[in-house]
Amino acid sequence: MTPILRAAAFAAVVLLPASQAGAQSSTPAAPASQPAAQAAPPAAPTAAAAAQQAALDACVARLRTEAIARGVPRAAAERHLAGLERDPSVLESLDFQPEFRTPIWDYLAGLVDTQRVDDGRAMLERWREVLDGVQARHGVDPATVVAVWGVESDFGRSTGRKPILRSLATLSCEGRRQAFFRNELFASLRILAEGHVDPAVFNGSWAGAFGQTQFMPTTFLEAAVDFDGDGRRDIVGTVPDALASTANYLRRAGWRTGEPWGWEVRLPEGFDASLAGRTKRRPLADWAARGVRRVDGRPLEASQTASALLLPAGPAGPAFVVLRNFDAVYAYNAAESYALAIVHLADRLRGGTPFVTPWPTDDPGLSRAERRELQTLLLARGHAIGEADGMIGSLSRRAIRDEQARIGVPQDGRAGMKLLAALRRDPPAASR
Repeated sequence: MTPILRAAAFAAVVLLPASQAGAQSSTPAAPASQPAAQAAPPAAPTAAAAAQQAALDACVARLRTEAIARGVPRAAAERHLAGLERDPSVLESLDFQPEFRTPIWDYLAGLVDTQRVDDGRAMLERWREVLDGVQARHGVDPATVVAVWGVESDFGRSTGRKPILRSLATLSCEGRRQAFFRNELFASLRILAEGHVDPAVFNGSWAGAFGQTQFMPTTFLEAAVDFDGDGRRDIVGTVPDALASTANYLRRAGWRTGEPWGWEVRLPEGFDASLAGRTKRRPLADWAARGVRRVDGRPLEASQTASALLLPAGPAGPAFVVLRNFDAVYAYNAAESYALAIVHLADRLRGGTPFVTPWPTDDPGLSRAERRELQTLLLARGHAIGEADGMIGSLSRRAIRDEQARIGVPQDGRAGMKLLAALRRDPPAASR
């Protein structure tokens, strides 16, 4: 996995670019009492669009030749690269920048909420036999595997709708990192040539990640496994293959069976925060000697085990000492916030509690249920944001700014607890 996927997964949960807004459409449905308007014929492509498509066609022709030279069967290259249309939306996503920096408490509130914990525990029970087999073969515990599944695709509910080949062809021929995306395109062709995934359902994120646990195509070729023994490594339609492939990836990334990922800790008064950082490794004994203790009061073991201290919100927020298994999760998608979400969700699935130390904010983030409630309140006030789906896209943020202006608070477009509480207290009729 690559850091670029963090943006894709994050957009699916919190920040939805306008080009991907879907349910956030500002166009209301026609009233049922009115006759449906006759659909207008599709507009003819502009000269610029036609030229861009022609350039893509020429590029894909060159890529077809290169793919065959790299060992992709000719029949597969010719079949699957034929007639691909340019998708400008993936280029917008490639360059998309969030309108504001999202605090980690917002990020985690949407990924590790009561709904996901409850769903994850249900999945642990439903797939217990498979997960036990996965652990026996690959050494990764069921809670961690299910946590990855939950964060990456909400347990298979949100695997992405963009055709992988169309996305990767566009990104291979335009924009930044074309060499990277070409390798992913060639890997995709090999996946289809080997028959692992049905071409009709080979869809995923704008960047090319696909399946129940969102592998990039090159990652699939390296780490996906056929757990059910049907001769296909199908992480799209086969849950056992997806779960086992995730565990295999983590094992290859350095997962150590039976070891913890780390712990939430308390820092002593006056602790030197400059010592924090995932790459600033010290023996556990060193942290213990400096007065760092687990939040449950137990001391850190006085061992030479390499570890690091994380302060994701600075010294005033929760602190964590992390070990090798945290790094293995980090390798799945290179963002510390992502890895922290995975390991925290896994702890919650085992019966653990939320973090003990509060985040340094007086305006906590919202769970997905609370985001849906906020959107429902926005809809009741006449804001055209589409469906209350828990995804805070551009239209929801615009509506939030409007309400913030009305209330008289800074207009940052953030969906926080203070705004939700204010709208709960303020019936829609009183706001007009």
